[in-house]
Amino acid sequence: MTTAPAPTRYWPAGKPRSLTLPATGLMHSLHVSADRYPDKVALWHYGREITYRELREQAERLAGHLAAQGVGKGDRVAVWMQNSPAWVISAFAAWHLGAVVVPLAPMLQAREFGFFLQDAGIRVGVVGAELYERAKQGGLAHAVVANVMRGTDAARAGVALPDGLDLEPEVQGGDVTLETALQAAPVPMADVSADDLCIMPYTSGTTGLPKGCMHTHRSVQANVFGAGVWVDSSVEDVFLAALPFFHVTGFINSLMGAVSSGARVVIMSRWDRDAARTLIRTQGVTLWTNTPTMVIDLMASPHFDPADLGSLRSVTGGGASLPASVGQRLLDLTGIMFLEGYGLSETMAQSHSNPKGRQKLQCLGIPLFNVDSRIVDIESGQELPAGQTGEIVIRGPQVMQGYWNRPDATAEAFMDIGGQRFFRTGDLGYMDDEGYFFFADRLKRMVNVSGMKVWPAEVENLLHGHAAIQEACVISVPDERSGERARALVVLRPGMSATPAELETWAREQMATYKVPRDWQFVDSLPRSPTGKVAWRPLQEAARAAMQGS
Repeated sequence: MTTAPAPTRYWPAGKPRSLTLPATGLMHSLHVSADRYPDKVALWHYGREITYRELREQAERLAGHLAAQGVGKGDRVAVWMQNSPAWVISAFAAWHLGAVVVPLAPMLQAREFGFFLQDAGIRVGVVGAELYERAKQGGLAHAVVANVMRGTDAARAGVALPDGLDLEPEVQGGDVTLETALQAAPVPMADVSADDLCIMPYTSGTTGLPKGCMHTHRSVQANVFGAGVWVDSSVEDVFLAALPFFHVTGFINSLMGAVSSGARVVIMSRWDRDAARTLIRTQGVTLWTNTPTMVIDLMASPHFDPADLGSLRSVTGGGASLPASVGQRLLDLTGIMFLEGYGLSETMAQSHSNPKGRQKLQCLGIPLFNVDSRIVDIESGQELPAGQTGEIVIRGPQVMQGYWNRPDATAEAFMDIGGQRFFRTGDLGYMDDEGYFFFADRLKRMVNVSGMKVWPAEVENLLHGHAAIQEACVISVPDERSGERARALVVLRPGMSATPAELETWAREQMATYKVPRDWQFVDSLPRSPTGKVAWRPLQEAARAAMQGS
């Protein structure tokens, strides 16, 4: 028997429950904004300004160069660089031709980059100058090479420019600079439908080799337009793009939502907490999507002034749950209620979000427009009632078509409920009796303490409530008595001190005894994935290897 979708009686007043999605491609969205607002600044990048007319014209010219290299409809084009106007121009150039953007993290090494070239069948890419040597080592056949900081100016920007990116490329063979490529003559726009492939972000690979998530223009538009309706964005908004464009959250909520509405994007090429607070103030930023890590880091700055955030009317985020204590501190200091959401590469960013005015801290929110989400038992696949933890599954227009050239992985990623196809997120959570979803942990990230299941993310969120703890990561290590035990790696706040005994005593007052970490290690910092999440798996693997070798 199939239960009904989660109740949503706290759906925001006045918002439709269902959205009619565009039947057009993403390049059409840029055409509309450029026709409507040709002289309006679309992109601001450390003092450099690009209007909507200029953005469209440069994308069309780059498309002409890519077409001369044989790029056509359905071909995959690598976009490998830091956030910049060059990133945006490259993506729209590919869509002008009906090609598929493969956005890649600048942190990749040559060997890793080569994997994506092989897996996606990529011959042509647009890369940052600082990455060019790695791109050639990885096997890229034709590169368009960009100085991503061209045209920027620290004096005009009012903030320090990121180091190591202002490089003039020295190309080899048949490769060209972006400036040379922009001299090409435009070519006609391809006939693109909403069902054509558009972009292929790769999963992080924590459960095996990275897999390309096939998204159509329709699945992207679902979240582009859904995000706009959800936060009431308009042409007058100013977005802070601090999240990387190669990641779906930054791509949707910091770039595409703005371009589709004709708003202005203030681009940061690298995260810098003091630059961010300055730009929010000086550029009049109204909408900012971030990660909890950024919020924690921003408020930890000795220069943090709540008044710097005065222009913001909406702060949204995801990637991990914002600890309730951090969200409460942000609210107390600034009056801003963090609007947490949830999504994955496979759902093109958000599938859930908190309704404005009815937010819950440390909560994923409710299913968004046209989304049906359930909690199912890990073993049986049966739907679970409110309050019980199981796997989060999702059906909605933003769900990917499948994994690129991975039919077996695609089949495993979906399940049938009542004749409908649901995506299995691999995330554990539960739904409360008001229809709000809460995250417990990744399905395969668990500490089994004498048969009792401990979800590290829950423990981490509680540890963030300690005054001396800036960040914490909980991992699983072997234990002769209990099978496994939780180890906490802790970053202390500057100027604060604590002992393991003090933290354990405090923790026993915050959580069930079996959840309390049995050993504690103090570290200066925690490693992060390219998307800013704490990289817990390498920490866990290293700890287990060290214990086996001792």
